[in-house]
This record gives sequence, structure tokens and C-alpha cells, in this order.
Amino acid sequence: MGRGFLFTFEGIDGCGKSTQINLLSQALTDDGISISVFREPGGTRIAEAIRQVLLNPRNMDMSYESEALLMAASRAQLLRETVIPNLESGKVVLCDRYVDSSLAYQGSGRGLPLEWLRAINRLAFESAVPDITFLLDIAVESAMNRLGTGLRDRMESSGTDFLERVRNGFSALAEENPDRYIVLNGEMAQELLVEKILSHVRKLIL
Repeated sequence: MGRGFLFTFEGIDGCGKSTQINLLSQALTDDGISISVFREPGGTRIAEAIRQVLLNPRNMDMSYESEALLMAASRAQLLRETVIPNLESGKVVLCDRYVDSSLAYQGSGRGLPLEWLRAINRLAFESAVPDITFLLDIAVESAMNRLGTGLRDRMESSGTDFLERVRNGFSALAEENPDRYIVLNGEMAQELLVEKILSHVRKLIL
């Protein structure tokens, strides 16, 4: 059995990643394709515990370095426990956020050195490079409107200037990796967006 495929979904909070992953997952399941879906941070018992610390709004005093290291720890656990075994068994893996989120959020957003972030996430770069990364690009104002005025987690509470830097960071990553990235308008109708994503995925795996 050949190695499976890894498709990652990136974008600022409120861009619609989770919705598109759910729609794509259902379409691929209907096609009879064996898939696994994970989210970052999280996806395993240990990684979900780390997620609770990272996103808890009571932890606003967390240092940027601690944030980045916790993200990397969560990712390492997810990779070793689930992503790598699933790929080795030939499955299609869909991941809601991946290492590019660390480069955009903790790098462009927080101002931490990209080379250091790549170093602490070396396992991801060496063991599971995405076949395609779908970037759902959306204006920060639109994203904030989608998130609404309810209680926001620690990352969502970082402000619009922060999200602008993150959005620019994702755009820069897409320009640096044109063979891997597919940039889509996150404000497109959900049905049209999933059809575009599904078309790219089917071309690769079928």
C-alpha cells in the first residue's frame, strides 16, 4: 500500500476552514475514500490538553515563546500518534491548521524568528509535508463579523492588527510555496468553494 495524502487548511480565525473540511470529508467519504480528520492544536488526548492551555483567555500573560513551544509540542504529539501512522497506512488526512499556522501566527503575528519556529517544528517539515495546503483568504473585517461578539478564545482576542499580520504572513508563505499552496477566496459561497477544493483533491488522489 502506498503512502497516503496530507491536505492542510490554513487561514485566519473565521475564514471557514472547519466548514470546508466537514464538507470535503463528507464528499470523500461518499466517494468511498478512507480519510482521517484532525485539528490543531489538538487531535489527541495530550494535544487537546495543550489546546486548553493555549486557548484559555485566562492565559493572556503567556509568553510568545511558550505559545510557540506548546504549539510545537501539540503538533509533535499529533504527528507521532496519528498523522504519520495514518499516512503510512495509505489514508487521506485532512488537517485543520498545521505548521504554516505557527509560521504565520507566531512568526508574522508575534514576531518570533521563522528559522527558530522551523527548527522546533522540524518533525513536521521532515516527516509530513502537505501535498496541498488550501489557504482560505478572507478580509480581517469579514472574519471578525463571522466570529461575532461572543466570548473569544485567547488567540481570537489578539486584535485586528495581529490578524492583519497573520493574514500577510499566510500570503507570503503562499508566494514562497506556489507548488503546494492553493489560495481561495474564503468569502465565496460554501458550495462553490468546496467544489473547487474537491476538484483539486480528486485530481491528486484518484
